[in-house]
Amino acid sequence: MDLTHIHLLLNHFPTIGFLIGGGLFLLSLITNSDDLKKASLAILLGIALITIPTYQSGNGAQEGIKSLPGVSNSLIEAHEGAAFIATVFMLLTGALAWLALWQIRRLGRVPNWNLGIILILTVVTFALMTRASNMGGEIRHAEIRAVQATAGGNAPPAPEAPEGSGLARRVGTFVTETPWMWPTCETLHFIGLSLLLGVVLLVDLRVLGVVRGVSFKSLHRLLPWAALGFGVNIGTGMLFFVGIPAQYTKNPAFYWKIGLAMLAGLNALYFTVLDEPWSLDAKEDAPFTAKVAAASAMLLWLGVLYFGSMLPFIGNAF
Repeated sequence: MDLTHIHLLLNHFPTIGFLIGGGLFLLSLITNSDDLKKASLAILLGIALITIPTYQSGNGAQEGIKSLPGVSNSLIEAHEGAAFIATVFMLLTGALAWLALWQIRRLGRVPNWNLGIILILTVVTFALMTRASNMGGEIRHAEIRAVQATAGGNAPPAPEAPEGSGLARRVGTFVTETPWMWPTCETLHFIGLSLLLGVVLLVDLRVLGVVRGVSFKSLHRLLPWAALGFGVNIGTGMLFFVGIPAQYTKNPAFYWKIGLAMLAGLNALYFTVLDEPWSLDAKEDAPFTAKVAAASAMLLWLGVLYFGSMLPFIGNAF
């Protein structure tokens, strides 16, 4: 199995999953159901995380099919650009969905401003993701292009655009050819990582009994800072990727890093919304399941750090 197969396996999740999550979110607003609201927000967050490897595997799929007969480079780059925009909006929606879950646990409700923004982003993101999916289908399905050409009055096909003219490629060129851009992203990436791991380790150590004098409620208010660090890492990491995608898609360490980071992101849901860690007062010992979640989180982030450090040394991609 290569990245082309992985992309084919994943590329339906963002559109269909987001439709399910967005539909449940709209239903939760209509019925004013808190349980349905939490379930839909968790789905939106999960789909946002899945979108990251979906987008990144697309670059590997591009390398696998761009030389096949009948495949248009213009369509590939147009699809890549549309997917890039849709992924940005998907990640914004996922970030606000996580914030809403944190607000439910912390405040007992989601402020109306956040609900309104999530609803608007859900509609816009679904439209963008549907457009990207449709453009992706056109790459290998000439019958779709034929139907569209007929609907448009048998218009002749558009000429091939120069390679590198797509939006994602223009962003990548800006990242790699602007002297200050890559070092700035590196700096922000390490600041985000420090912020993320500082909070995560503090929370995990408390659950494991190291700082038992502090209640989990006191630490819970720090979780948005960890989420901010995670968001900074995702944003800068995406810029690194669009800058030199082949440097990552051909590197096994990158697959491990992304996979472990996705699992760690899902692990954070436990500490965000579930009752077991939340009810942990000062001096109280955490239940066994909470300790397992904390220990696994530390191992996952240790793995992310290791494979991130090994990127230049594994796979001969750098």
